[in-house]
Amino acid sequence: MLTLTSLGGAGTVTGSKHLLTNGDRRILIDCGLFQGLKNLRELNWEPLPVAPSSIDAVVLTHAHLDHSGYLPKLVRDGFKGRIYATAATRDVAELILKDSGFLNEKDAEYANRKGFSKHKPALPLYGVRDAERAMEFFSIVPFDKAVQLPGGATLTFRHAGHILGAASAEIELAGRRIAFSGDLGRYGDPMLPDPAPVPEADYIVVESTYGNRIHDPADTTEVLGEIVERTVKRGGTVVIPAFAVGRAQSVLYHLWKLKTAGRLANVPIYLDSPMAIDAPDLLHAHSGDHRLTHDECAAICKIATYTRDVEGSKAITASPWPKIVISASGMATGGRVLHHLKAFASDPKHTILFSGYQAAGTRGRAMVQGAREIRIHGQWVPVRAEIDDLSMLSAHADADELMRWLSGFERGPSRVFIVHGEDEASEALRIRIDRELGWNATVPRQDQVFDL
Repeated sequence: MLTLTSLGGAGTVTGSKHLLTNGDRRILIDCGLFQGLKNLRELNWEPLPVAPSSIDAVVLTHAHLDHSGYLPKLVRDGFKGRIYATAATRDVAELILKDSGFLNEKDAEYANRKGFSKHKPALPLYGVRDAERAMEFFSIVPFDKAVQLPGGATLTFRHAGHILGAASAEIELAGRRIAFSGDLGRYGDPMLPDPAPVPEADYIVVESTYGNRIHDPADTTEVLGEIVERTVKRGGTVVIPAFAVGRAQSVLYHLWKLKTAGRLANVPIYLDSPMAIDAPDLLHAHSGDHRLTHDECAAICKIATYTRDVEGSKAITASPWPKIVISASGMATGGRVLHHLKAFASDPKHTILFSGYQAAGTRGRAMVQGAREIRIHGQWVPVRAEIDDLSMLSAHADADELMRWLSGFERGPSRVFIVHGEDEASEALRIRIDRELGWNATVPRQDQVFDL
């Protein structure tokens, strides 16, 4: 009997793990970390409901941590199969997972040194070596070509937009075809391809991050320019928390457009992320996965000063001059951006500018919702800076775009499973699917088993 179980990404936008089981065969679609709320983060430390050694394969739709970040632990805990991904996803995952392992180690070390952890000693969930070990299990799958998986399954990847290498995944198993959207990107994105249509499926598993929202249609470049200019006019710095691969390059694209238009001429731009330094090479290496020309890639990436070492990062923070600082992580859950927030969030002349979805329980969500203080490294930091949210720069499809992708199926499925969304967003999308398409749609609960 073929079953589907969501081990993560059910009722939340993090920790995506969707398990197909056919007899004694198991395929895991995505293997993400839980982020945000403490009760979710604690799930990262709990054993999976199934033994990692019993999983035959992992299909990775893209490399963001909420889809890939649990892989090093899965491998360390006994997974012996293969991890199937597009070439760009494999390369982006190597950067992201190694960086995650490094940050895990550094955060544990910092907590032990400062003594603010409740655990004695604080231990990392996994480290750099675990991430390097996980990379040995990757197998590359091209777009739009069916490949065989263990247990008689067939996998086809199609472009999803969202981030370099991102894919939706069609899996044929036990006479059924199941389409997993992964995270869908925007239609008409200036850098990434549109989400590709899927002709048909018996079952669809679709994300719902923005299932209840429509993105602001305002011109991104113009809104960004106005925010930066008014901040600089009052002598402030703009801090932009952004994922080092993906959102950071999108922000740079719009800053490049402003620079070429003669604006922001004297405003220095810093990309304070060791991982982001390698992003231009990824764009050049996977030119078929995005819309930019070689010259555009080079020009966009040259407008920023890249900071690799800690001393350079400290110098950025210490500088009193107006500037733009782009730093990870995008939801302010960790990384160097925390040090910039500690330095700039308390002064009203500065601006903290978010550029993507902020999950519940993250510092980013708290600030966007008006929190007047945030806790960083065991200390409460006042938030007096201007807080802006450039929602139109999101890498996620909004509700209309999700419906557009679903409408591309040539026939209705037996059932749609709505995942990777908070409760209100998932339920809103379920209602739209029922009303506009007449399809049977369900919002799964964590660990709920469905017969397919």
